[in-house]
Amino acid sequence: MEYIEFIVNILGEASKIALAHFGKISGITKPDDNNQVLTDADLAIGKKIISLIHDKYPTHNIIDEEAGIIDNRSEFTWVIDPVDGTSNFANGIVTYGVIVGLLKGGVPIAGGFALPAFSEIYSAEKGEGAFLNGEKITIDDSKEELSSQLLAYGIDANHKNPDATRQECKLIAELILKIRNLRASGCVFDAAMVLKNKYGAYLANWGKIWDVAGVQVVVQEAGGIFTNFIGKTIDYSNPLTRVNENFGLCISSPKLHKQIQEIVNKNTGK
Repeated sequence: MEYIEFIVNILGEASKIALAHFGKISGITKPDDNNQVLTDADLAIGKKIISLIHDKYPTHNIIDEEAGIIDNRSEFTWVIDPVDGTSNFANGIVTYGVIVGLLKGGVPIAGGFALPAFSEIYSAEKGEGAFLNGEKITIDDSKEELSSQLLAYGIDANHKNPDATRQECKLIAELILKIRNLRASGCVFDAAMVLKNKYGAYLANWGKIWDVAGVQVVVQEAGGIFTNFIGKTIDYSNPLTRVNENFGLCISSPKLHKQIQEIVNKNTGK
């Protein structure tokens, strides 16, 4: 397990910074996206993680949500979300996380995320399993009744195309009618709930590469299915050129994923 120990270490260091800042700062809205917030913690955590990666793997590329791209012309690319759920964090809400992933070419080979407020670190490496605080975790695939499941759904307003948001809310309504209840934290906390078998699934139609790259390998190594929003394999090829693209997600167990995608595809025409 070449990378897991390192990932756990950097997520631990990032968690210390997050906890030191939590409840003491407010955020500013990014000028190009009213849904996105930035805090001093994002910058401090990103700076720390970049420093640790540079010291350990100086030839690797890095994508950081706030700092941007470091192109070393490597086949390895680290993808960092210093604070996932910054709006929550800035408002003193404990559901936020830190995400780190490693791509080799276009394939996620290691990754993890921390939930600092819960003292939890999730980690995985391709072919080695998934872990929560060092203990192996598995997504339960024995649940077949979607109607008995909690489902998480992340949604942001599309101010450039309000009708798209209205249409998405219709899809959410169809999903709600097929499940027990809907939940939404707006961050990687919802992925953790799937990994702990508390939620049946987590969907989000909008996101960036740093929202998904570090989470995918954890879900897959835990036995789950991780696709884009409409059930297709996510393409990470040429990651340094993909920072402005949309990366949606659909996370669940194999049996539930198929049922959820039937609903999504029926109501999106995909």
